[in-house]
Amino acid sequence: MITLATDKAPAAVGPYSQAKVYQGILYTSGQIPLVPETGEMVSEDVREQTQQVMQNLRAIVEAAGANMGQIIKTTCYLADINDFAVFNQAYAEAFDEVFPARSCFEVANLPLGAKVEVEAIVALDG
Repeated sequence: MITLATDKAPAAVGPYSQAKVYQGILYTSGQIPLVPETGEMVSEDVREQTQQVMQNLRAIVEAAGANMGQIIKTTCYLADINDFAVFNQAYAEAFDEVFPARSCFEVANLPLGAKVEVEAIVALDG
């Protein structure tokens, strides 16, 4: 098992790793909309938060030598399900028309008051 970390995504804000690789599969921790260089929330805007989350996720995927097309499944968390349409639009822009399987939930709270969090499972060998 390999622990993966990159400074192109925010450092963990708790006792966890950015990602783990096991038997050719990358498992990312949930990414929230922190700007890697500052550790601060990008903004309060759901679209901008989603874009930052997907940039953070992309940085981890690329650090593993993969690309967004290799993502098998994402799990997405929204602080308000009424943001679903805006989230979907920004989320879709992160992919090239081939989308991974996905679950999306409204949750009571997200770390640091984020409105969006996304985690992914990625096939590294294909």
